[in-house]
Amino acid sequence: MALSLAEVVRQFKADVGLALSPAVIVRLCQSVGYEWRKRILDPVTTIQVFLLQILHGNTACSGLPHLAGLSFTAAAYCAARLRLPLTLFEDLLEFLTDAVTHEIDQTGRWCGHRTWLVDGSGFSMSDTPALEAHFGQPGGQAPGCGFPVARILGLFHAGTGLLLRVLAAPLRTHDMAMVARVHPEMESGDVLVGDRGLASYAHLALLFQRGLHGVFRGHQKQIVNFRRGRQHTRQRNSRKGLPRSRWVRRLGRWDQLVEYTKPTSKPVWIDPAAWDALPTTLLVRETRYRTPQRGRRTRVITLVTTLTDAAAYPAADLAELYQSRWRVEVNFRHLKTTLGMDVLHCRTVDGVTKELLMFAIVYNLIRLVMLEASRRQQAPLERISFVDAWRWLRTAQPGTPLPALRVNPDRPDRIEPRVLKRRPKQYPLMTKPRAQLRKVLERNNLAA
Repeated sequence: MALSLAEVVRQFKADVGLALSPAVIVRLCQSVGYEWRKRILDPVTTIQVFLLQILHGNTACSGLPHLAGLSFTAAAYCAARLRLPLTLFEDLLEFLTDAVTHEIDQTGRWCGHRTWLVDGSGFSMSDTPALEAHFGQPGGQAPGCGFPVARILGLFHAGTGLLLRVLAAPLRTHDMAMVARVHPEMESGDVLVGDRGLASYAHLALLFQRGLHGVFRGHQKQIVNFRRGRQHTRQRNSRKGLPRSRWVRRLGRWDQLVEYTKPTSKPVWIDPAAWDALPTTLLVRETRYRTPQRGRRTRVITLVTTLTDAAAYPAADLAELYQSRWRVEVNFRHLKTTLGMDVLHCRTVDGVTKELLMFAIVYNLIRLVMLEASRRQQAPLERISFVDAWRWLRTAQPGTPLPALRVNPDRPDRIEPRVLKRRPKQYPLMTKPRAQLRKVLERNNLAA
């Protein structure tokens, strides 16, 4: 099965199947200068088995020989995976995304623009000194009683749901420190949609310099006043309730053009040269709308965008675009819950990064299955079942036709509370390392 995955994908997406072919993997290895000996777990087989492992929910290494139909040990597989350079995995994801450029260019444009969704999340990993030193642990945990946690940033194409770029960083890294690294994936005229953490002056100005557009929820500290001709201040804390932006023109009741001024202090995440190159002022648009759905935590939302033409981009269309940002949360749920990316198993920094990139590749393969099913069944892409596409891809063989996948019912106003129904086990949390707790048990047993 591992060696036939590329053939399965090639049946409905020939260019993507080619991107996973042995010839391409060998060529990518040679391009990064990686040399290997002839063995069972050569680079092609190791990559294919790695794909198979992630496709089956990041299953245990000891079970892979049965899935792949090959004879090797778990230790040999881990060693073979460790030998592969990290750049090979980065190039493989890039090669795969290049193969779907046509899908990205043609699918799901908004007002003629390609649209992207960006958001951050996190995942846990094994408790090793190397991972803890690099990624860090949440505060409040006793030494030896928690697990390292990474901060990740994902760039998803809004029309297809494909994951173009995923970055991992230490836990206490703000999304702003990573978002500029995904800008090169976009082209002039593209629209980036994100939450309030990305609505800073520096980020908006960086997008403007590249010819990109941004639609973000206004930051909670940004004072927004829609009164015509209202006053403003250039100081951060001069008069309470006075916005720092200069009013320019009214576009509607809750729609206006304002001028942002470059802050006097440089953010820590931006390079000094890049900061000096930013313009001193920036014309942006502020708009506000009320969500029609009941049960939402936030009913009134303020947006900040560089799309200043009210005739070409009506406020109602901007509100609808930002409402679609919730899809990125669903995409992360598929990655972390359905595929099992919530907890990674590798024990080195490079190993965890390779694992993360392979999750992105497998996720994209499933999204392509959904895209093909959407076209054949004439159903909206967001209603094609991710789980059903995943199950088919796990069991499909070369020559197996793509069946009709499950189409989820349309539930636009569905709301669910974020609560757990199944009660956890009533065990106390670990507050001391396991070795110390074992000694306590031994002393208690001897005393008894």
